[in-house]
Amino acid sequence: MPELPDVEVVKQYADATSLHQKVQAVRVGERRMLEGVSAEELASRLEGHIFEATQRHGKYLFLGLGDANWLMLHFGMTGDLKYFKDPDKKPEYEQLLIDFSNGYHLAYDAPRKLGKIGMVEDIGSFVKEKGLGPDVMKSSFDFGTFQDTVAGRRAMLKTTLMDQRLMAGIGNVYSDEILFQTRVHPRTQINQLGEQKLEEVFHTMKEVLQTAIDCRADPDQFPSPYLIPQRYEGGKCPNCGGEVGKLKISGRTAYYCSNCQRE
Repeated sequence: MPELPDVEVVKQYADATSLHQKVQAVRVGERRMLEGVSAEELASRLEGHIFEATQRHGKYLFLGLGDANWLMLHFGMTGDLKYFKDPDKKPEYEQLLIDFSNGYHLAYDAPRKLGKIGMVEDIGSFVKEKGLGPDVMKSSFDFGTFQDTVAGRRAMLKTTLMDQRLMAGIGNVYSDEILFQTRVHPRTQINQLGEQKLEEVFHTMKEVLQTAIDCRADPDQFPSPYLIPQRYEGGKCPNCGGEVGKLKISGRTAYYCSNCQRE
């Protein structure tokens, strides 16, 4: 599933391709992906307008029209944006197609149709209604905030990092990397960590997410000490060379090194 770094990369892509152009036409593919808006209303609120800015909160991307209207996109398991002109480059699984007056198109491509498309008038209100915690990459989300957020919790650290109600943006993949870089076993409960280790987790979380953004969320570009390029059954730990293991944590598959991350 696209997580914070992936969505930030898509945001940067939208910034570079799709701003300051008039929307000429809008077509919806899979209508069940629409949230709180009909295909007709979506088209009427977008057509004739111009995307002026983008914002991201956690795993959500917002494209703003400059009049208290934001196109909301959540990318589910496989969603992405594609900007193109040549019809031969049209994505195969477009669920939303926006035609610009310059002859280019922006497609929301989602093979598994698990994302969400909607319109939002106020991002802050939307975040509150969804029960989302603060975005973990905002400068305001400092160690003190992180510490207060997890205080008194007895859940596993991995589960806590992935809880979007507490903090928005981290999913299964990057929680594994944060635990690997801090040498914490996936079953470790957060209340078992002292303040010094908790602060290490916090700073590592920020570093891992920023590194992923800088690497365009492409595992092939990640630094050699990162687990993500080896995050599969039979992969080799980049630290000790041992085989990467896996186990189930809260219904999700966690990858880790049993040698470097001892329980």
